[in-house]
Amino acid sequence: MRALLLCLLWGTFVCVFSELHSLTYIYTALSKKVSNPGIHEFTAMGLLDTKMIDYFDSDLQEKVPKQTWMKEKLGQDYWDKGTQSRKSKQQWFKVNLDILKERMNQTDEDVHVLQWMHGCEADLIDGKLQFQRGIDQYSYNGNSFLYFDDVHGMWVAAAHEAEPTKRKWDEVVVLKEYTKGYLEKECLDWLSKFMDYGRAQLIHAKPPDVYVFASPGRQKSSVRLNCLATGFYPPDIVLRLIRINGMQKILAEEDGVTSTGIRPNQDDTYQLRKSIEILRTDEAQYSCQVMHAATGVNIKKEWDGKLPDHSDEDRGFPTVAVATGIIVLLVLIGAIVCGVMYKKHLDKKKNCAGDYTLASKDCPIYSNGNGHE
Repeated sequence: MRALLLCLLWGTFVCVFSELHSLTYIYTALSKKVSNPGIHEFTAMGLLDTKMIDYFDSDLQEKVPKQTWMKEKLGQDYWDKGTQSRKSKQQWFKVNLDILKERMNQTDEDVHVLQWMHGCEADLIDGKLQFQRGIDQYSYNGNSFLYFDDVHGMWVAAAHEAEPTKRKWDEVVVLKEYTKGYLEKECLDWLSKFMDYGRAQLIHAKPPDVYVFASPGRQKSSVRLNCLATGFYPPDIVLRLIRINGMQKILAEEDGVTSTGIRPNQDDTYQLRKSIEILRTDEAQYSCQVMHAATGVNIKKEWDGKLPDHSDEDRGFPTVAVATGIIVLLVLIGAIVCGVMYKKHLDKKKNCAGDYTLASKDCPIYSNGNGHE
């Protein structure tokens, strides 16, 4: 998002605050698999401004939400159709990579990359989105290959090898009309919808409560230092344990940090705890940093150095056993009560999918019954 102050001369100066927003989909396909971890033969992702909202790759084989509000606002049918659409696109890219390699007399000795980016940008002025430009462009091996001129409604070859594709696609009038319509209307509709979804989540956002404390360790000579963030919504959060001993270090898993992962509370909020075992005699300073973007929280809370009482540890296993027994008893009682209540309760009573390539394109790539990609 980029904010602009536009000033127009209408008899007097009139200034309007404008925010630039975008919805973009990026597809990347490799001509063959590579061994580098985290690099997939095919990936596809959706971006709202600069934030990823959905994702698919050739290993995952499923279109998944990357924002909580995407998961909450869009039903399973949306994700099922999106998965099928991206699977078909994966095959489309594979076919077209073969076409381009043959056209350019290339082999598979090197890895070749075909990318496609499409979407729209719009200004938010006085609460309304105003279309700025559409984006539909292809690149091959990092160089611009072909793009759609939304203003003039025509395809432009950015490389000599793209000329045959440009001539073929320009002959398909319905394709140009559809592409222009998607960029200027349908994409804008989805951009507006996703922005509304995101804002709705922020309305209900709740900041975290942060606690730093020590509990008994595995040995009498150690304690477990805990950083707990709880009561926050949405669940997207960053939590770091920091150690300062001459130099500052953000502690990670390799340092012995363990995490509960983000867990739900009973009131539709979430909690996250990270811990590390340290010696009682450790003289370093420890703090907990928590960042919750939805509520603008970015705080750092230092551990006060207080250690748990030795007596808790001296009692050892019998205390744990008694506590465990009590918990088991309570669980059993709860199960019996729930069973009785449940028994009483029972007693009372569901396009466009044609073949096309960079040599012959008869159908828009971004329509497969999902409305957008």
